[in-house]
Amino acid sequence: MFSYRHAFHAGNHADVLKHTTLIALMKYLTQKDTALTVFDTHAGAGLYRLDGDYTETSGEAKDGVFRLISVPNVPLTPAGTAQTAIKTIASRKAKPPANEALAPALQDYVDLLRSLNQAFAETGDPAQLKIYPGSPFIAQKFLSGRDKLKLFELHPTDFKSLSGNIEQLGAGRQVSVTREDGFEVLKTFLPPPARRAMVLCDPSYEIKTDYARVVACMADAVKRFATGTYVVWYPIIPRPEAHDLPRKLKTLAVKAGRSWLNATLTVKSSKLTTDESGDVKRPGLPASGMFVINPPHTLKAELQAALPQMVARLGQDRNAGFTLEHGG
Repeated sequence: MFSYRHAFHAGNHADVLKHTTLIALMKYLTQKDTALTVFDTHAGAGLYRLDGDYTETSGEAKDGVFRLISVPNVPLTPAGTAQTAIKTIASRKAKPPANEALAPALQDYVDLLRSLNQAFAETGDPAQLKIYPGSPFIAQKFLSGRDKLKLFELHPTDFKSLSGNIEQLGAGRQVSVTREDGFEVLKTFLPPPARRAMVLCDPSYEIKTDYARVVACMADAVKRFATGTYVVWYPIIPRPEAHDLPRKLKTLAVKAGRSWLNATLTVKSSKLTTDESGDVKRPGLPASGMFVINPPHTLKAELQAALPQMVARLGQDRNAGFTLEHGG
């Protein structure tokens, strides 16, 4: 259970979707004067090197954040399907021109990366993007003095790295780091004293039971604190549990009478292929999704503008596309 390390995947296409969405959520939720408590159930190491051994071994950032910030040089791909509630509207759009301005949500994402990479900010050279923030560092960027960030991480090595990285922020008691099972410990904090909270739940799903635990955790959280904002990242892979997860979360939200939003990004086919020698090649992660219970009313429009650009810049084959659904 301790084999997964997000350092191998930092800055990949799933991170682009996850962190663009997270920034949009944090910008909205921190506008109010009332204190906000943010919970990250699977915090990871918090900060990653894109020129480190882990990231360079996997190469996933090259097809993720580096594609986004570089001039695209990929074949035209359909922009996917935008879905609003039950009604489905199909659309096909050519890839935006290389010099097209980024959608505001994507621009916010790039600007945050610039804030952690001075050389990249000064030159705009993608090669100068060395440091990549995980969700803890992204969330902390938006907190005011009244807000709290509670981080949970079980992996012993990542917990140690997370603790050291957070200590460098000098945030004091505003940010707490605990080596706990985020699924279990969350219930002890809900509802929060200030009655405003966001929960980010993005386990590795390396263990098949994670899918069921996510649903159980969210069901319990909504029951304890119905007005919180709950955010679940999930992989889209050829596994029944993966395809059932967003459906179960939607059912949960509808039964609880809560609004919901589900955004997915596909960058390539999930089919196995063979190379010239006849060896089977696995495609890696082809797609992922973000499910939000009680999303801000602004999130749908922000993602509607950003998702087609993600497809155009990150898409690797004709299967690239996106979906955006909401209800409640």
